[in-house]
Amino acid sequence: MNATPDESAAPERGGGDNVSGQPQPGSSQHPAPAEASAELLTALPPSSNVTDLLESRAAETPDTALFSLRTETGWEDVSAAQFRSEVQALAKGLIASGLDVGDRVAIVSASSYEWALTDFAVWYAGGVPVPIYETSSPAQIAFILADSGAKRVFVENSHLELAVQDAMTSLPELAQTWLPVTLMADDGPGSTLRSLTGPGLGVSDGELELHRGAATLDSLATLVYTSGTTSRPKGCEITHANLALLAENLRAHLPEVVGPGSRTLMFLPLAHVLARAVQVTCVAAGVTVGHSRQSTLLADLATFRPTFLLAVPRVFEKVYASARERAEGVRGSLFVRAAATAREYSRALDDEAAGRGEGPNRRLRIRHAVFDRLVYSRLRAAFGGSVSTIVSGGSALSPTLAHFFRGAGLTVLEGYGLTETTAPCTVNTPSATRIGTVGRPVPGTSIRIAENGEVLVKGIGVIRGYTAAGSAAAAGAFRPDGYFATGDLGSLDPDGFLTLTGRLKDILVTAGGKNVVPGPLEEVLEESELIAHAVVVGEGRPFIGAVVALDGERLASWARRRGRVLGVAEAASDPEVIAELQRAVDAANAAVSRAESIRRIVILPRELTLEDGDLTPSLKLRRQYLLDSVPEALEELYSA
Repeated sequence: MNATPDESAAPERGGGDNVSGQPQPGSSQHPAPAEASAELLTALPPSSNVTDLLESRAAETPDTALFSLRTETGWEDVSAAQFRSEVQALAKGLIASGLDVGDRVAIVSASSYEWALTDFAVWYAGGVPVPIYETSSPAQIAFILADSGAKRVFVENSHLELAVQDAMTSLPELAQTWLPVTLMADDGPGSTLRSLTGPGLGVSDGELELHRGAATLDSLATLVYTSGTTSRPKGCEITHANLALLAENLRAHLPEVVGPGSRTLMFLPLAHVLARAVQVTCVAAGVTVGHSRQSTLLADLATFRPTFLLAVPRVFEKVYASARERAEGVRGSLFVRAAATAREYSRALDDEAAGRGEGPNRRLRIRHAVFDRLVYSRLRAAFGGSVSTIVSGGSALSPTLAHFFRGAGLTVLEGYGLTETTAPCTVNTPSATRIGTVGRPVPGTSIRIAENGEVLVKGIGVIRGYTAAGSAAAAGAFRPDGYFATGDLGSLDPDGFLTLTGRLKDILVTAGGKNVVPGPLEEVLEESELIAHAVVVGEGRPFIGAVVALDGERLASWARRRGRVLGVAEAASDPEVIAELQRAVDAANAAVSRAESIRRIVILPRELTLEDGDLTPSLKLRRQYLLDSVPEALEELYSA
């Protein structure tokens, strides 16, 4: 599940003369238009809004733990009734402080219980939350505050309060505006969540209800800004219908995941539309949500014991690399055999589901059972011991990793979505999973493949449009027939599973006129233990090349196994590293014609980071930004 048209997922692709395995735009043949739809499972009254999800949950199961707070002595549950009470108190404080229906309220914070509390309180007060990544620069914060027209700001701590103050002085239209700032933690003077609830005592329940009920399904619920991998962020206008209908229908569509007794630990940023949509779904379904940070994640997993997780591919890569490193030496060969068995077992399950076989044979099942006791059970324990399902979103997950984790007893459900579709528009389910695809349409959604291969989406999640800053992009994206043009290329199989094959704008045309989709090549390269990011290039050039950035942690582990100490800078010219990367290049080239194959690579002497602007806050690569910042790498690539 992805966030914006310029950050689409890209699972495993086909091969042959076309990297995508299908005719390309500009060729003489186009795939026949195809469509897959899923009927709406749950409808809502037009007069309802997102707050009704919490109202229903508190009325039906008031004692259900909706959230759990990490304390010094363990996790402390917050019931649905208690959360509703705290939301109402904060909403009354917002109303008493002058918040009007429709006012925009920015939230600059990492994921936390306070984030969820503020989000729902703003909705109860009739406002429109505007999430901003806590890693955003003052310039980025200033842009969103100005474009959204925010009337007040909630920040996690005093450090972010300073960033907001810097932002407000950096733009002329903000410099003359005073935006009240509220600290979400009691770590400083001034307005805090606790102090804001005091004035709310003067607001009656009736006045609060007027504010809460002011919004309908058609009303604006939130503004979520795209990460801006290739352009300035666009403010997406997400309605109450988008969030509420998706929550209710995902709850009905995935009962095995978000059913009674389910627990999840949220560590992805709630400023990202996927995490936000999942949290709202959990409130609707009565799932217990805990919040964690990367620095405490492993410890929190062990004590919270979630039943499902929402993760990005980077998490899978790190867990796999860590497990392999811990199994160095004699046990290392055991892990290698266990990993191969897990993938074989998972692929046999795929064959059985597709009618190509009878599933894992007896010998494979015995081998799998042995490795389950020796290896897989320890891997599951690293996730807390109770996780059975992991929803993967944000970018493409390597099918090799997906098969490994499923074979190890952790079902990975890959899906697809954008900020413009309020996150998920397709998803695999526990009972219908095909690794290498992003699943079938979620209820109330239609997926159509245009004649040029572009993926079009129509349904309950598609937003109503962009704010002023993104209005120029709206004309070509939102079509008269109700479909949103994603800019992604894809194909549908006869059973309605969607496979993504690349980005329409990313197609490279070499000097020889060959069309090449870079995504599939990049994904195979990034399956290498050493490569964190790969950018395939070749537009107007005589051949296809690649710029690669190494993963410092995995490089260190790889070097230790060889009795070496190696940093990223020196590795860029190390013969043994170059030989390892060439094997990755050979693997990528095995599925394409010579004209589409990677002839040369250049290794960057540094890692790519969020701080240097190489990555978006959701950790997606800003391709063009990177290429513009390393002209010497392209010169080296094509100088010979």
